[in-house]
Amino acid sequence: MKVFITGGAGFLGQKLAKKLAGVGKIGDVNVTELILADIITASTPEGASFSTNAITADFSKPDEVKAALACKPDVIFHLAAIVSGEAEKNFDLGYSINVDGFKCMLDAIRDEEEYTPRLVLSSSAAVFGSPVPDSIPDTFHRTPRSSYGTQKAICELYLDDYTRKGFVDGVTLRFSSISVRPGKPNKAATSFFSGIIREPLSGIEAVCPVDRSIRHPIVSPNKAIEFLCLAATLSADLLKDGRAITMPALTSSVGDMIDALERVAGKEAIELIKMEKDDFINGMIGTFQFNFDAKRANSLGFEGDTSFDEIIKAYIEDELGGSVHIAKKQKNVD
Repeated sequence: MKVFITGGAGFLGQKLAKKLAGVGKIGDVNVTELILADIITASTPEGASFSTNAITADFSKPDEVKAALACKPDVIFHLAAIVSGEAEKNFDLGYSINVDGFKCMLDAIRDEEEYTPRLVLSSSAAVFGSPVPDSIPDTFHRTPRSSYGTQKAICELYLDDYTRKGFVDGVTLRFSSISVRPGKPNKAATSFFSGIIREPLSGIEAVCPVDRSIRHPIVSPNKAIEFLCLAATLSADLLKDGRAITMPALTSSVGDMIDALERVAGKEAIELIKMEKDDFINGMIGTFQFNFDAKRANSLGFEGDTSFDEIIKAYIEDELGGSVHIAKKQKNVD
C-alpha cells in the first residue's frame, strides 16, 4: 500500500507518519511506501520498514498537485489546511488553500484513468453552526458560522460528489479541537486549548482568552491518529449511510481542563495561567459549543477519549519524556 499525506510537515502529518513507521501497516495491509507532501520539506520518520519520501508542493497550483500525485498513492490523507483563526482573518488565503487546493487535488485524481484512491479528508465540527439540537448527529445540515467552517463544508460537499461519481473513494472525518498539541501556538482560534496546558507544563505563562465556563469538545492527538488510520480501512458498505462522520469528542469546560492540569501537575502549573478575555476568540469559540451524537462513529469502531486527565498524561508521556519539572516562571513571548 502506497500512502500519501498532505500537510506532511505539520503536527498531525508528522505524528501519523511516525505511527505508520512504527506499525508498518494500515489495518491488515502493509505499507510499502510513504510520501509526505507539504509546501516545506517534511521530516521523514526513522525506523520505517518501507521507503519514505518528502516532496514539496503548493496545493493551490494544479501543475504541482498533478506532479505530486503522479505516484498514484492507494491512500491519501488530506491534512493540509489554513487553520481557523488565520482563515477568518485572511479570507483569500483560506479559500486558496482550504478550498481551491482541495479541488486541485480532486481534479488531479479525476484526470487519471482507472485510478480511485481512498481519500481521507480531515474536516471540522466547525461545519456546524447555531441553531443546533442538544446533540448533533452526522446527518444534521451544515450551517457554518466562520470562513474556516464554510471552507471545510465546501470540501465535504466536493468529496461527497466526486465519490458519488466514482472519481475517488472518500471519507470525511469531522474533528473537534485537537489537544494537547506540542510546539508553539498556531493561529487557530482554538490554539489556547493546547496552550493553557502545554505552556504551564514547560514553566511558561499561558493566556486563557475565554471564561472558565466555556465548554468545548476535545480530541487527543493519539485518538486523532487512530481515527485517521481506521477511516482508511472502512468498506463502502459501512459507509452507505454517509461518507462524513463526526468523531467522538470529550466535552469539557475550560475550568475542568484547568482543574485536570492541577490534579496532574500541581498548583504551580495553574498559577502560570492568566485569564485575559479576547472578544475575537470568544466570538468564534462561542459558535463551537456543541455536543455531538457519536453513535454512528462508535458503531464503526471510533472510540473517543474518556478523561482530560488522561489526555494531559499522554502529552507528558509522548512529548515531555514522562515527567514534568516546572522550574520557574517564564513569560510566553509568542
